[in-house]
Amino acid sequence: MDYDLKITGGTIVDGTGAAGYRGDVGIAGGKVVALGKADGDARQVVEADGRVVCPGFVDIHTHYDAQIMWDRMLSISPWHGVTSVVMGNCGFGVAPTREDHRDMIVRTLEKVEGMSVEALRAGMGRDWGFETFPDYLDRIEAGGTAINVGALQGHTPLRLFVMGPEATERQANEDEMARMRALMADALNAGALGLATSKLAAHVGFEGRPVASRLASMEEIMTLAGAVRSHGRGMIQSTLGPGLLLDEMEEVAAAAGSAVCWTALLAGSAFGKSRFRDQLEKTREQQARGVQLYPQVTPRPLNFEFQFKAPAILEQMSFFKPVAAADFDGKCRIYRDPDFRAAFRERWDTAWPSLAQAFGMMVISECATEAALEERRVADIAAERGVHPVDLALDLALASGLETRFRMPIANHDEDEVADLLVQPGVVLGLSDAGAHASQLCDACQATDLLGRWVREKQVLSLERAVQMLTADPAKVFGLSDRGRLAEGWAADIVIFDPKTVAAGPLRRVRDFPGGADRLISEAAGIDTVIVNGTVLRRDNRDVVGADGPLPGRLLRHGRAA
Repeated sequence: MDYDLKITGGTIVDGTGAAGYRGDVGIAGGKVVALGKADGDARQVVEADGRVVCPGFVDIHTHYDAQIMWDRMLSISPWHGVTSVVMGNCGFGVAPTREDHRDMIVRTLEKVEGMSVEALRAGMGRDWGFETFPDYLDRIEAGGTAINVGALQGHTPLRLFVMGPEATERQANEDEMARMRALMADALNAGALGLATSKLAAHVGFEGRPVASRLASMEEIMTLAGAVRSHGRGMIQSTLGPGLLLDEMEEVAAAAGSAVCWTALLAGSAFGKSRFRDQLEKTREQQARGVQLYPQVTPRPLNFEFQFKAPAILEQMSFFKPVAAADFDGKCRIYRDPDFRAAFRERWDTAWPSLAQAFGMMVISECATEAALEERRVADIAAERGVHPVDLALDLALASGLETRFRMPIANHDEDEVADLLVQPGVVLGLSDAGAHASQLCDACQATDLLGRWVREKQVLSLERAVQMLTADPAKVFGLSDRGRLAEGWAADIVIFDPKTVAAGPLRRVRDFPGGADRLISEAAGIDTVIVNGTVLRRDNRDVVGADGPLPGRLLRHGRAA
């Protein structure tokens, strides 16, 4: 046989941005060996008439660091055509971690990434099986994965490993910085893609403490960036925050001698002044001078689901502070209090435009006491009943024991502004947050949403440009050296999809995490076939490789499979 697998008759969109063309793809030994014309026989043939054949999608902003320990399939990313992911973003992760620090890591992930403590404890088990970052990579590689995985060294676990609980209280001294740099070098030598860090003020961890990376001095960050430079390859991912804004990012890029990809350039912010146009202008100026700074953008609104028993997204409003400190009974008393309701109604009625827009888009996502209200806007129902939206929401919450769920966008909900961001040069698609906030949002369906809504329906992007944004662009910035393009000799990570039907399905809540924890999922439409390293992983929305057997994904040490 000439090929292990041959794909025939599809429209090849190779990830470079070039126009698609009709042709075949020949695959052997996990690599593309023929492109356009693939004469000869194959053990397996996939017909792709009327379909697009393109590189597997690359998701550079995930938080599968813990989930990968119990879910080798990394669901739901492959459902939507993702064949390679990067985890460890925003400075979070599970390695290195001392045994007596595991609870701190779990509690940090619970608070800052919305992960279920029950799922984390049940899924990770009592013996994590690793302590250092190199050990962690070894365990991932030994366990196997459905899709390819690259990992960043998170700054927060690095600080906790060296400094213990004091990592969330103070800056590091010279000795501690030296030890962190040595551990960073070990991680890079073992195959880390680079360093991830964060100074975002909203990143609050266990016991209400700032996450450890927020306490890092600029000297410490530059020390770790120096480790990247000394290694000779790698990059840095960072979240903007006080003390680490675009000017500081430029200094970090110079110290590391590498790209810095920052999170996130978002259109509109419900709870604060949006500075995205200023950030975009500044980034353009830096890129024009040759600075390797790449902002991440997303086509999805940041929709968060919440319950009034844990209304995290509303706690940014000052009058919600007593709610954050109250127990269940205390919260109920506050929600019944006329003064609290009056303050909430006033904010709703006099909110600045972006917050008013977000309030107006608030939807009831789950309501066991009145199921007919689900997926309807709070404002519409309130108008029908002649009550204020605040009173409606609080009354529904109280009637259900605070179990009613609401969904509300906190950023990126102005589609005209999002469209403007998506067409900017020098941006990178990211921020799916796959693996995090599982019960609050689901943006692991980002790729199919981009192709269905922004290419086919809104025609903001050409098909070729969208595929490039999903494949070659992120792979290049994060150093995935043989992924993201269809080219002879490159890894055979391939997605075959129907451009007429590809889309992200509606969100659905399931309870399939360890410990019975719930999460939101989205089914994909129009994704016919997902191929990883030459092996067909999915056909017609189902896995064709058993989750308990050998899997085709590879650990991408230094951005490349060994």
